[in-house]
Amino acid sequence: MLRSKSSCLLTMISLLAFFISGCGSGADKDISTDSAAIAHGGALFSQHCSGCHNFRQDGIGPQLGGVTRRQSADRIRRFIKDPGAVIASGDQPARQLHDRYKTVMPSFASLGDSDLNAILAFLNTHRSPGPGNTASAEHAIVNPIRDTIPFSGLVADLMPVTRIPVSQATAPLTRITKLSYQPGTQDLFLVDLRGKLYKLKGGKPLVYLDISKLRPKFIHEPGLATGFGSFAFHPDFARNGLLYTTHTEVAGSGKSDFTYPDSIKVALQFVLTEWKASRPGADTFSGTSRELLRINMVTESHGVQEITFNPLSKRGDADYGLLYIGIGDGGCVQVGYPFILRGMKSIWGTVLRIDPAGRNSANGQYGIPAANPFVKNENTGALGEIYAYGFRNPQRISWSKTGRMLVCNIGQANIESLYQVQPGHNYGWPVREGNFAFNPNGDLNKIYPLPPNDSVYGITYPVAEFDHDDGNAFSGGYEYWGTAVPQLKGKYLFGDIPSGKLFYINLADIKPGKLAPIKQWRITINKVPELLKHVCGSDRVDLHFGRDAQGEIYLFTKADGRVYKLVSAHQ
Repeated sequence: MLRSKSSCLLTMISLLAFFISGCGSGADKDISTDSAAIAHGGALFSQHCSGCHNFRQDGIGPQLGGVTRRQSADRIRRFIKDPGAVIASGDQPARQLHDRYKTVMPSFASLGDSDLNAILAFLNTHRSPGPGNTASAEHAIVNPIRDTIPFSGLVADLMPVTRIPVSQATAPLTRITKLSYQPGTQDLFLVDLRGKLYKLKGGKPLVYLDISKLRPKFIHEPGLATGFGSFAFHPDFARNGLLYTTHTEVAGSGKSDFTYPDSIKVALQFVLTEWKASRPGADTFSGTSRELLRINMVTESHGVQEITFNPLSKRGDADYGLLYIGIGDGGCVQVGYPFILRGMKSIWGTVLRIDPAGRNSANGQYGIPAANPFVKNENTGALGEIYAYGFRNPQRISWSKTGRMLVCNIGQANIESLYQVQPGHNYGWPVREGNFAFNPNGDLNKIYPLPPNDSVYGITYPVAEFDHDDGNAFSGGYEYWGTAVPQLKGKYLFGDIPSGKLFYINLADIKPGKLAPIKQWRITINKVPELLKHVCGSDRVDLHFGRDAQGEIYLFTKADGRVYKLVSAHQ
């Protein structure tokens, strides 16, 4: 019952937190201190309340630290049971809060006493915010992964392919972030976040689409996750001419489909656009476009940097033509608004799956597939678009040959993670960073051991991870599907964005509940041993990966705009 009314429970707790005037001077003696009750209450709070509330600052709802020391347990219980009656009685604090949040409170008479008591027990463990009210530093993990990633002995040779035109006079000379191919022609395309989508023809980059000219509200500064974020050709592009893109616009450029409280400033908006080419095989785009959705973002980081179709899906398959969208947390945790993340009930920190050809969304511009995991829970506030949630920054989405969906997640200050994603699963952020506990209301540079009752939270953990001794930002890659380099068969290739370090895991090592070992590999360029940072002439390489229609792998670097193809390897 609690799960089916969780959105109401959030607001209900908001109201009880404001009953502070002239009530109670200490915690009620009848509030349980039993560890099992506290754990149960913590699980309920994490699942149903933490998206809007914390114990440090007001957000979507008020902070709840010390509420049981301001209010009697009996009053809190009565309010939970029938908040409407409390408001109707003329209670001024309740009415004021109701006016502030403009929410009608339902009755929770059906909630059991054990759930209510567990919530109280957990709330009672949190005092009013003040000095020293965050997770204790002595419990923080200083070195989460002791061993560094070993060198495997694998060395791959890169062949220079092209250099993308400089879009800025100083490094990074370009902001190229994604390489993919056009179905049908199999031509390669690359995007520069500063606004241009390039088509590679005979190894030479031609401007195919320039969003900076077509969208007057387009922005690409500051240079974090802003700009021309991603692109994806429809698998039937040769016949329908459909291309999808994401880009950023200045705040207020259009009506947002997904918002947060008006009291929190909007930094920018991410826009998903469908383009219909009049001549699908042309070297430059001409045609029409329409907007599918628009999302408000609280900062310039962790936006919508990935859209893709499942390359294994064939015409007639249930997944064919469905668009996957990776949405970061928008930087909300970093700026003190972790309550914006509400799991399956908010768009941020998720992977979406939509049908661009459908029209059953709230704005009528796209479809929500009936098979999506939360479609049947939409009456509880869950968003039908969501495929999975609990990500900080899902930088790349790809699939293995066997159909495993792999999503890499850029971490906060300690852990970079790779997940095997399944529909409806929770991947932990903002209360987990990799296989470690994280306190979004405490020191964001620290992580902690998992709690003893971790299983009650229903979190799915990474299949591979590394800490910041080895790198600082996961550059998501791909399984090698090609034939030119047999030594790479069965390997998922990835790296570290800033340093340009190169890693892989053997997909055979991915097993539930275990971490696959990561190995390091090195490169030569035209048979000469090299480090990418030396080739780039910059300590910040900005490494990214791409894959062509034949399954061959490409590396490219923002620092200098160069693109390379993996052509051979030896051990």
